[in-house]
Amino acid sequence: MERGTMEGLQKSNFKTSICKYMKVFKFGGASVKDAEGVKNAATIIEKQLDGRLVVVVSAMGKTTNALEKLLQLHLSRDEAVFKQLEEIKSYHFGVCNDLFVNKNNPVFQELHNTFVEAEWQIEDEPIGTKGFEYDQLIGLGELLSTRIVSAYLDSKEIENVWVDARDVVRTDNRYQSAKVDWEETEKLIQERFSNLSERIAITQGFIGSSSENFTTTLGREGSDFSAAIFASSLNATEVVIWKDVEGMLNADPKHYQSTVKLENISYKEAVELAYYGASVIHPKTVKPLENKQIPLHVKSFKNPTASGSLINGDSSRDRDIPSYIHKENQILVSFSSRDFDFIDEHKLAEIFELFSNIGLSVNILQNSAISFTVVFDNDPSKIDELRKLVSQKYKVTYNEGATLITIRHFTDQIITDLLKDRLVLLEQRTRSTARFVLAEVL
Repeated sequence: MERGTMEGLQKSNFKTSICKYMKVFKFGGASVKDAEGVKNAATIIEKQLDGRLVVVVSAMGKTTNALEKLLQLHLSRDEAVFKQLEEIKSYHFGVCNDLFVNKNNPVFQELHNTFVEAEWQIEDEPIGTKGFEYDQLIGLGELLSTRIVSAYLDSKEIENVWVDARDVVRTDNRYQSAKVDWEETEKLIQERFSNLSERIAITQGFIGSSSENFTTTLGREGSDFSAAIFASSLNATEVVIWKDVEGMLNADPKHYQSTVKLENISYKEAVELAYYGASVIHPKTVKPLENKQIPLHVKSFKNPTASGSLINGDSSRDRDIPSYIHKENQILVSFSSRDFDFIDEHKLAEIFELFSNIGLSVNILQNSAISFTVVFDNDPSKIDELRKLVSQKYKVTYNEGATLITIRHFTDQIITDLLKDRLVLLEQRTRSTARFVLAEVL
């Protein structure tokens, strides 16, 4: 067979079976927070490269928080906005200075160009909604981090290509929590990656774009979801999320002294834990992987050879170890009918529409004939807005400083120990899950 014909056949086969040998790695902000972190990520990529690889990277360190502060200053037209931008610039250029001896490396100009976009935005009056302004500004964090990671790989002669996720992840224009257009996204991702000659692609988590080509974001901590989007679209062999922990633990060690690593849990169990607030995995991440039966590994970038945790279709060990999800700074809000009228389905629909419009996510709820109780993460501005909107129809009472604890696969003894000397404001139990809203300890 002639060389040209063979190459054409190989390219055709690649397009039809692109992901049979493709993995997706996701590195969070903590893993690339400084020069040493970037170097470590590069070492992991190089040592574990055994096929094609898509690397999804979050904003570096606390950059998203810093950009959110920048946005607040911009929206309030505070002159301190320029000082805040200089601090963000200094941080990123400082990392580059530590990584690159050659100060003529193109990455310095690439970062400069990205920061020019931020300068244009903060110099002008806000032109859209807060959500629109948020996505155009905060989304820059991932563009900065991936430029740096890609350039460092280049400097170590690790061939890679930088891919703008906004070119391939298509969403609607619901800013800050955009919904993925899966059909269009799969088409764009497959077209883009079928034409790559490089074995490694570096791209961004958290961001996409609308049909109008404006940047959109997938929700806070959405980079895990981005990894699942790429993996599902490419039928990847596996996804590895690199964290600063050994894997998925059954509890947050900040709140519980004795924690155990979950060696292997099912997709269903992972969804349950994520839904209730387990912080290791973004709640939207698991379903796209389960649909394609793509295994998900959670591993430590500090100890990359350790086994980590595996999430797949095997549910045989789900009930072996109880898991605890601990959420502080909760507010319990109760709505009572002023005229003792029933809070029926119609009224509940109205209340939930308010929650959606304000941007409040319900963590737990309970209702009776004339009252309705919900628990939220305590966001004072949103709670005040809600209270103003419902005060004419309902009497509103609330408890601040509450803690929501969820236990998967509980025992009676676990609950007895947990509730000792604590005031329970709300309690719910099913066969597998017990949930308690506890009053602030004074």
